[in-house]
Amino acid sequence: MRVVTAGGSAAGLFSALLLARAGHDITVLDCDPVEPADDLDAAAATAFRPAAPQCVQAHAFLPRWRELLIERLPDVYADLLAAGLAEAPFPTLLPPTITDRAEQPGDERVTMLAGRRSTMDWVLRRAAAEQPGVTLRQGIAVTGLLATAGTPPHVTGVRTEHEDITADLVLDATGRRSAVDRWLTGIGAERSAMRSAECGLAYYTRHFRLRPSRELPGPATTRILLALDHFTVGLWCADNGTALFAVAPLVEDKRFRAVADPAVHDAVLRTVAAYRPWLDVLEPISDVYPMGGLHNTLRTFVVDGRPVATGLLPVGDSVCTTNPTFGRGLVLALQGAIDLVDLVDRLGDDPDGLARAYWRRVSEVIEPFYVDQAANDAERLADLRRNVFGRPSPPVQHRPDRVTFGQLRSVAAADPMLFRAFWRLFGMLSRPDDVYTDPAVVGRVTAMLSDGVTAPPVPQPSPEAVSAALAG
Repeated sequence: MRVVTAGGSAAGLFSALLLARAGHDITVLDCDPVEPADDLDAAAATAFRPAAPQCVQAHAFLPRWRELLIERLPDVYADLLAAGLAEAPFPTLLPPTITDRAEQPGDERVTMLAGRRSTMDWVLRRAAAEQPGVTLRQGIAVTGLLATAGTPPHVTGVRTEHEDITADLVLDATGRRSAVDRWLTGIGAERSAMRSAECGLAYYTRHFRLRPSRELPGPATTRILLALDHFTVGLWCADNGTALFAVAPLVEDKRFRAVADPAVHDAVLRTVAAYRPWLDVLEPISDVYPMGGLHNTLRTFVVDGRPVATGLLPVGDSVCTTNPTFGRGLVLALQGAIDLVDLVDRLGDDPDGLARAYWRRVSEVIEPFYVDQAANDAERLADLRRNVFGRPSPPVQHRPDRVTFGQLRSVAAADPMLFRAFWRLFGMLSRPDDVYTDPAVVGRVTAMLSDGVTAPPVPQPSPEAVSAALAG
């Protein structure tokens, strides 16, 4: 099968690698004229792209993503480790409040990876460039679709500024700003259906490196993410002695626009006691990278029970975007690419059946995480708006047969069973509802909340210190 992929995103490259290894011929069209970087530092320095601002933000490489890589792309996983990404097994995730540290079955699955997104992209692009059956073409933007008329139309290729390219299957991997609806209307098809829910946060990330002759105050895979009363802040240790700090306030909290200034960014970080020992041994190696205007989105090409077009499928952020704080995007991108390849193997000669089966798989595997993220963000944004602006929070309706993410998180660090349940959820090893409705989880969370047992509260920086830091 000849496949054309619009977009050189991680989802596009995962799909290209997997399809090529299944015997297909793949052409990846990337609108950006990306030149291969010679090394990891060069990759990090040139990683920012307006079309993909997430590439320079802090990333969590979740346990489920690691499992999928080991299962389907083990050579890429080995190359990531060789490039400096580090495994963070379950014992390194345990907080000091969990005193029972005896290993339990399944703990081996809960292993994170620490690293920069730019390092992952560098390894992935090299793998795609070296893969027989994959052709990478840079600086070529898709402007429309080729199609045969019908109800629905059948896509037969893409239009670019330079030429038309025919294909048996077209993949849209152009991300959250995809122009696919314009492409669809251009061939007489219906637009896709989109669901959306606000993330509500802006992100300000800066990269650091360990100073010469200094030692880190904790493991090189440390990750400290704090949901403070007025903003979210995080430290992600990465690869090759680097670390990333992110400050994530409400978009509407205009006080924090000053965090785009490096001095203000670092001053705000120093108001949080947990980060001061790290800042003392790290030196900045980048400016502050802002990112905002994000939403949780879920797109479907099946409207009123039928595909809007056949021969065209989206992958990655073109299907679903979620709040980057949870790091779910890469898991959904890789899982979607795997599902796509497996379905093409079975239904590649049946365009309508392929389209319907693909969207059924999206509803089973991807949609639950979109729904969960939308609910979690609504709860978190309500808390922030109450704390920052004094707005009343909408009533939360708790059910006796399930818990919420907020309830589970509030007690997880005080109980080893619930901590493991939290990480099955956060690591995307279980679907959200499978955790929220687990009778053992529901019973334990309910009992602990009734008894007033929760994890220790997060120490808050003083409002005066934060205001002074924001004032420069």
